[in-house]
Amino acid sequence: MKRNSILVLTFICIMMLLASCTGGNATPPKSEGQNSKLPAKDRAGNEISIPNEINKIISISPGNTEILIELGFGDKIIAVDEYSKDIEGLPQGIPLFDIMTPDAEKMVALEPDIIYTTGMVMAEGNDPYKPIKDMGICVAYIPASLSIEGIYEDILFIANSLNAEEKGVDLVNSMIRKIEEIEKIGSSIEDKKTVYFELAAAPTLYSFGKGVFLNEMIEIIGAKNVLSEYDWWISVSEEIVITSDPDVIITNVDYVENPVEEIKSRSGWENMKAVKNDDVYYVDNYATSHSNHNIIIGLEQMARAIYPDIYQ
Repeated sequence: MKRNSILVLTFICIMMLLASCTGGNATPPKSEGQNSKLPAKDRAGNEISIPNEINKIISISPGNTEILIELGFGDKIIAVDEYSKDIEGLPQGIPLFDIMTPDAEKMVALEPDIIYTTGMVMAEGNDPYKPIKDMGICVAYIPASLSIEGIYEDILFIANSLNAEEKGVDLVNSMIRKIEEIEKIGSSIEDKKTVYFELAAAPTLYSFGKGVFLNEMIEIIGAKNVLSEYDWWISVSEEIVITSDPDVIITNVDYVENPVEEIKSRSGWENMKAVKNDDVYYVDNYATSHSNHNIIIGLEQMARAIYPDIYQ
């Protein structure tokens, strides 16, 4: 999926308003069998009534879609949002919906058992799913989590809502094991490199400070975000980036041709350490922008980019 800069900036701004933030990397309890009680509230805190049997799922947001497929429910997905259409594991030819303005009549006609949607849809204060909920269809809102702990909870919520608690716990525990493995290496690094991570390209630069899972990932690797004095998702000036003079620059921008070369060609950036030393790298956009289990792929890519001699 290629996205234009307007969509990227809109998405980041919405996340700033809606993402739920929790800290820590607590290990979830071990499952002793199938979930005996379905969640009574969704991840946004709304009371919901989940059907005991779910065979038809609509997934709105790529992050939700990837989790559902990873948990083994791809064959039950009957429709997705437009940005999920290229995700592997979906049935062919299923209907596509706009994230912000879904066609409620068309959704109801599909007779879904449950709809998983994103907190983004509430950004303008309206609920486009109210007519659907009024028809008695279960709609579960999952705001994009800011923290790794929040991502664990999102995965467990989706798994529990599908009576697949054990699968959710297994997926989260596999994430925790990998993070602990990398964190053990990262904590031993004394001469920590500084990193600037670019989410949106010039002329409107976007990045992040503390309180965001990407910042956690940089710290787990054993490096330091040059913007860690700031909070959450932020618009940043070229002057701030140039002054910070990072050791490494990482970008996940996928809407410009060759984003690495674009960064290295910027006027005034040629004397920065990262540019002079050719330490500018691209990492997968999906794995570093979707707050789900695939952040592990992003974490490994980031680790190898920042410390190629340490993380093989």
